[in-house]
Amino acid sequence: MAIPLPPSLHKVILFAIVALSTPIIGSAQLLYQPYSYQFYQKLNGDFYSPSNNLHTSLKPFVINDSSAVRSTYLGILDREVDTSHKSWAYRKLFNEHLFDVKNNEFTFYFDYLPDLMIGKEFIAHNSTWLNTRGYQAGGTIGKRFFFYTSGFENQGKFPTYLNQYVVKTGIVPGQAFDFNGGIGTKDWAYVTTLLGYAPTNGFMIEGGIDKTFIGDGYRSILLSDFAQNYPLLRVKINIGKRIQYMAMWAYLQDRFAQQFDPSGLHPPNRAKWAAFHYIDWNITNRASLGFFNGLVAPDAYDDGTRHGFDANYVNPIFFSKSLAPSGPIPDNTLIGFNGKYKVLEKTTIYGQFIYDQSSSTVNTKDGFQLGVRGSDIFKIHSFNYLFEYNTVKPYTYSTQYPLVNYTELEEPLAHPFGANFKEIVGILNYSIGRFDFQGQVNYAKYGLDVNNINYGDNLLLADNIPQGSDTGQGLSTTFKYAQGTIAFVINPKYNLRIEAGAVLRQESNSQTDNKTVLISFGLRSSFRNLYTDF
Repeated sequence: MAIPLPPSLHKVILFAIVALSTPIIGSAQLLYQPYSYQFYQKLNGDFYSPSNNLHTSLKPFVINDSSAVRSTYLGILDREVDTSHKSWAYRKLFNEHLFDVKNNEFTFYFDYLPDLMIGKEFIAHNSTWLNTRGYQAGGTIGKRFFFYTSGFENQGKFPTYLNQYVVKTGIVPGQAFDFNGGIGTKDWAYVTTLLGYAPTNGFMIEGGIDKTFIGDGYRSILLSDFAQNYPLLRVKINIGKRIQYMAMWAYLQDRFAQQFDPSGLHPPNRAKWAAFHYIDWNITNRASLGFFNGLVAPDAYDDGTRHGFDANYVNPIFFSKSLAPSGPIPDNTLIGFNGKYKVLEKTTIYGQFIYDQSSSTVNTKDGFQLGVRGSDIFKIHSFNYLFEYNTVKPYTYSTQYPLVNYTELEEPLAHPFGANFKEIVGILNYSIGRFDFQGQVNYAKYGLDVNNINYGDNLLLADNIPQGSDTGQGLSTTFKYAQGTIAFVINPKYNLRIEAGAVLRQESNSQTDNKTVLISFGLRSSFRNLYTDF
């Protein structure tokens, strides 16, 4: 029987976790690290070493005292271990949190996070800028409870292609609504809040407003951090030394689904539930295989009847569409796999497969990923690389009912391109001292909709009139993207850095040829992924 829960689910989740958070003395205090590819890849040498059996595909990480990467992780955050002879001002600017309290039973830190950028878009002759004032605060209570929050108040002017995205969706990519509706200066704010409790060393409960990334690559076709934050409850259980199980329940929204419901019985933002299960099995220290399923269901049907949170959503049994309760809007269910193999000491191949079980007249709706990543290339310490191929067939993640498509508000929950694409990504990163250099190249082919016909790339549309299953069908479009950044890390505790970058982007087809040449410079901080390569 479905049990309806109120839209304020995340408040209930937070209260429940706080109620369970009585400290229990045990292992060392937990270290929560927000997910950022730019930071996480610095741990490649430890993460993907055959000498350990770490579960690497479920992010963000909570690092405990027994983790094989703990010492390396702390070494990156503490570039100069002995700063006792330095002045207070020097330590706060270059090595420490703004406020930092530590004792055996309680830790707390707080940082101010500026993100100030200026740039020049040459072809369009536009100036770009970003003015962000943010904060982060976190800590632990006892040995088993952690908390983390960050918030950002932002204004900015974007390059043409990002501005067009905000005008179309009303969303600043991966962050929040634009208060100005895409007109003029963009103005937005968003918050991340997470509480975690580990009653035992192998069991973790996390709740709040956050994202989850599943995979070992730069992209994920299972579940990524591209869309903006959402309320969630996440449970992780380690079974023995080689199996990790994750169950997550989320409360999502869809603003555009209202246009397909003329009844007027629903608020502008229609709500939907999502449930995800993931088992990661480290077969050996070199090989692992992960099993994934996801389900998206409406909070209420078109006639106003509540669907609610169904008890089946906590069922950990995989690959069963029968788990989805019947109703006027069938639940959208997907299954997938994630795997990796450490072929050499510092080289790992990885991949993913996604299969969409939703009803459609298209023969198959699926996608896959194949990649290789490694560290210390050419025997140069901290010279890391990644090369990756992604492809997803048309209409994957979509159903006949747009409300339950695989989206959060107007953004995909997996790959930024949605579906109907093929993509190659290459990333090189080199760190020496406090300098960080990164280069990235993307090349993609995808099919866009034309003449108001849905060819399968737009996840906000219904797939009830499919045009075929050939990847790239529709308006054949070529995407090229290159980005280079040079940064000097001022304070590694919160990734405060001076950064200069350049972007070359081209999206071309038989109707348009949009080019972007952008350079930027600024003072940046925080650990977060802000995608602009789409």
